[in-house]
Amino acid sequence: MLINFTLSNWMSFRDTATLTTIASKERQHGERLPRIKKYPLRLLPITAIYGGNASGKTNLFQALKFAKYLIVEGTHPDNLIPRQWFRLDNASLNHPSEFVFDILIEDTIYQYSFSVTSKVVIEEKLVEILSTRDKIIYHRYDSQPHFNSTLAKDDFLKFAFKGTRDNQLFLTNTVNQQIELFKPIYDWFKYSLELIAPDDRFQPFLQFIDENNPLFNTMNKILMGLDTGIVRLGNEEIKIENIDISEFLKSKLKTEIKEGETVKIHKFGNLEPIIISRKKGELIAKKLISYHHHSQEEEIPFEIYQESDGTKRIIDLIPVLLDLINPHSNKVFIIDEIDRSLHTLLTRKILETYLNNCHPETRNQLIFTTHDLLLMDQKLLRRDEMWITERQFDGNTTLIGLSEYDDIRYDKDIRKSYLQGRMGGIPRINPALILSNNNQNIDKIKEDN
Repeated sequence: MLINFTLSNWMSFRDTATLTTIASKERQHGERLPRIKKYPLRLLPITAIYGGNASGKTNLFQALKFAKYLIVEGTHPDNLIPRQWFRLDNASLNHPSEFVFDILIEDTIYQYSFSVTSKVVIEEKLVEILSTRDKIIYHRYDSQPHFNSTLAKDDFLKFAFKGTRDNQLFLTNTVNQQIELFKPIYDWFKYSLELIAPDDRFQPFLQFIDENNPLFNTMNKILMGLDTGIVRLGNEEIKIENIDISEFLKSKLKTEIKEGETVKIHKFGNLEPIIISRKKGELIAKKLISYHHHSQEEEIPFEIYQESDGTKRIIDLIPVLLDLINPHSNKVFIIDEIDRSLHTLLTRKILETYLNNCHPETRNQLIFTTHDLLLMDQKLLRRDEMWITERQFDGNTTLIGLSEYDDIRYDKDIRKSYLQGRMGGIPRINPALILSNNNQNIDKIKEDN
């Protein structure tokens, strides 16, 4: 689980901002809060981030995406670190961008942090948070490693650090060097932290196209219950020769896909995904198909790209929901614009289904950004589960938790207070300026005619 995320000097976040999922003393919906007895600690299973356009919601998402990329993928030797600093003052270019994660892995809390410029890693630190003290595992600064007393005797770790480039995280290099010691931290970022952008399509495609998948029927039942008009999803085999890709790529697929391997490609234009695998020496290509009822109850196949954006978004989110309600899962889903192309009632039903399955042993989390103010509802969410991003006049984004407002009662319609501007995070619209510009344009058009 993600306990805290702190960032600074990233895109519109010039100053330090922290998103926390540590529960306040609020009692509402307390029965669904995960409890970490070792510390002790109550965490939030869900977090909603609201705010006006260009207020910084997506920039927060992009910060998490950047951090995951830098840790999991790393950088090439001669490449710059693709950080995006705050560009609205001259000083930020020369200041590092900083990221701090407090994460829960098998009921142990770790803090992993790093600060980078476009060229080098300035500092990197891994700490185990114990119930009574903090135990520094390693601390990289001044281009030198500083290990705890136990690890300081490990010559191979020192050797691995010497092979860590200035533009590379030590955590990433240890995994590349097959050092298992810090791999649980790396694996959390690679496998547990899932980021879904508004335009991400068919990330769970394999589950839908494999009719032998145990979840296949469950996903289809959920899809039917959400009034999409789809009876079921299935697959259709197509010949490799008929796929609209270059002959070079076809040849490469034929030579490089090994027995049992599966790859996903997209047909350009409509972004229709295709799965290609090799079974018993033969290449097999499949594409996802939706089926609708004909007036005579006959099933009629449709290409997925022919479905509405909302239906495609639902297809994206159903496997996410199944993961979230899986008692054995421990994933953190970060979804930017969860309500994109969805009706409010559909979005709310997805959230309610997840929350109804949350309990003290839950180790999944859902963090999302949204413009849908009908989700700003204390019957659905606790106050400490709701946050607002606000862009200041100097361009800096601040992150504010609604639990910081003492005057919000449990029975209060917080949407009204939010829309009245009492909490910030709403667009600063100047009607006079808009009208003035329009009148000038209209007058100019009349003169030209």
